[in-house]
Amino acid sequence: MKYMLMRKADSDTESGVLPSDSLLQAMADYNERMTRAGVFVCGNGVRPSREGCRIEFHDGEPTVSSGPFRMTGELLAGYSVLEVESLEEAIDWARQWPKEDANGNVTLELRRYFTLDDFRAGPGLEKHEALGHLPVEMNVHVAFPGTCREAMKFYSEVTGGHLEAMITYGETPASEDVPADMHDQIVHASLNLRGRRLMGADCPEYQAPVGTQVHLEYDREDQAERVFRSLSDGGSVLMPFEQTFWAHRFGMARDRFGLQWMVSCGLEQCM
Repeated sequence: MKYMLMRKADSDTESGVLPSDSLLQAMADYNERMTRAGVFVCGNGVRPSREGCRIEFHDGEPTVSSGPFRMTGELLAGYSVLEVESLEEAIDWARQWPKEDANGNVTLELRRYFTLDDFRAGPGLEKHEALGHLPVEMNVHVAFPGTCREAMKFYSEVTGGHLEAMITYGETPASEDVPADMHDQIVHASLNLRGRRLMGADCPEYQAPVGTQVHLEYDREDQAERVFRSLSDGGSVLMPFEQTFWAHRFGMARDRFGLQWMVSCGLEQCM
């Protein structure tokens, strides 16, 4: 079930008071816990209503009115989207909202998303169902010739992702079926990047990847350039990190472990 956890506006948020560093840290910790638990889809704060507008329709004709708007329970200061099993689980996460926010005086609201199961069968529903024929996740798995541990720790440091698993052959029932010198090698590693995973393992019959790259997209050019330089350090630059006709900045590199990367900033959508 998907729920929107809404943080209602108050006089401070409507006045444009920015959160303190301690609140930013507390919210980051809170979001990180939910990300690691696999329930955090996304979340954002919104600017005061004076910087927004409303579009109201009367007989199909839109009328646009500018903020600010009168303080009511309708105004929002931010929201998070959670993917959970029940309302009770969503409430449990809501109860953990950081006390640093407004000195613990905050109003939150939970609202469940509609799903396609809520609607009657018909052509419109069929069209939406066709759009929903997608997997829940798409992750990337990479093979290594005995360097998986070092590589995954390196990728975690470079990207800031959470290294959530690092399991050796010797820690699994498969230990009886592999040579003793492989027991300390990695049978499964998982790096969590905003809910997407780069997974890896050491493979006895390793073959270097050909024709495959892992793509990272960033909003900030300095972040993208830092990651590109780190990945190409000790490896090789396949395409310099520079402006292209499809991106503000784009580059390709092969890291020192043999994995190829594409790093971009301001990527244009290809139609």
